[in-house]
Amino acid sequence: MVELFISAFVTLFVVIDPPGCAPIYAGLTKDASAAQRRNMAIRAALIAGAILLAFAFFGEALLGALHIDLESFRIAGGIMLFVIALEMVFEKRTQRREDRAEKIMAQNEATPEVEDVSVFPMAMPMLAGPGAIASIMLLTSGTDMNGMLTVLAALFSVLLLTMLALMAAGPLMRLFGDRVEAVITRLLGVLLAALASQYVIDGLRGSFAF
Repeated sequence: MVELFISAFVTLFVVIDPPGCAPIYAGLTKDASAAQRRNMAIRAALIAGAILLAFAFFGEALLGALHIDLESFRIAGGIMLFVIALEMVFEKRTQRREDRAEKIMAQNEATPEVEDVSVFPMAMPMLAGPGAIASIMLLTSGTDMNGMLTVLAALFSVLLLTMLALMAAGPLMRLFGDRVEAVITRLLGVLLAALASQYVIDGLRGSFAF
């Protein structure tokens, strides 16, 4: 169970990417008060957790209803995560998030009130995006109740760290800066690429029984 927890924690941490979300959140909420930033961070983590929890429990049933084999989803999920890893290594993912954040901030400038960004874009698609949904479904597929609880414990741990990172987004940006964030993102991208490759290998092995 310890190995499963570590694997799930690393996978979800890399995909959800708290260090990458923190500066985006800081930019989106620069005009908000400290209390507003704190409340939006809590809501974003809770909503993302509810979305991922729903896919953890009902994702496999959804695949069955769509007549999609679990091994096929494992291969597709691995490929999707590998693409995300490539974007992290070459900083394409960060750029896309920044572009999305700039659009939201441009809308905020047109309206005097502070916009609630907890649901969109923070909870979804930044925290509970396609990569995180695919990961939670892959990690919980074929597990018993103890395995499910272990994966969910890893998920809640990552979401707690994410919530804390969002709350401390401003001070963290001043402490680490853009260069350190870029290095961390690239390292996490390489790790995610290895995990994604393993998903594809497991899916192929299950499909062709070798």
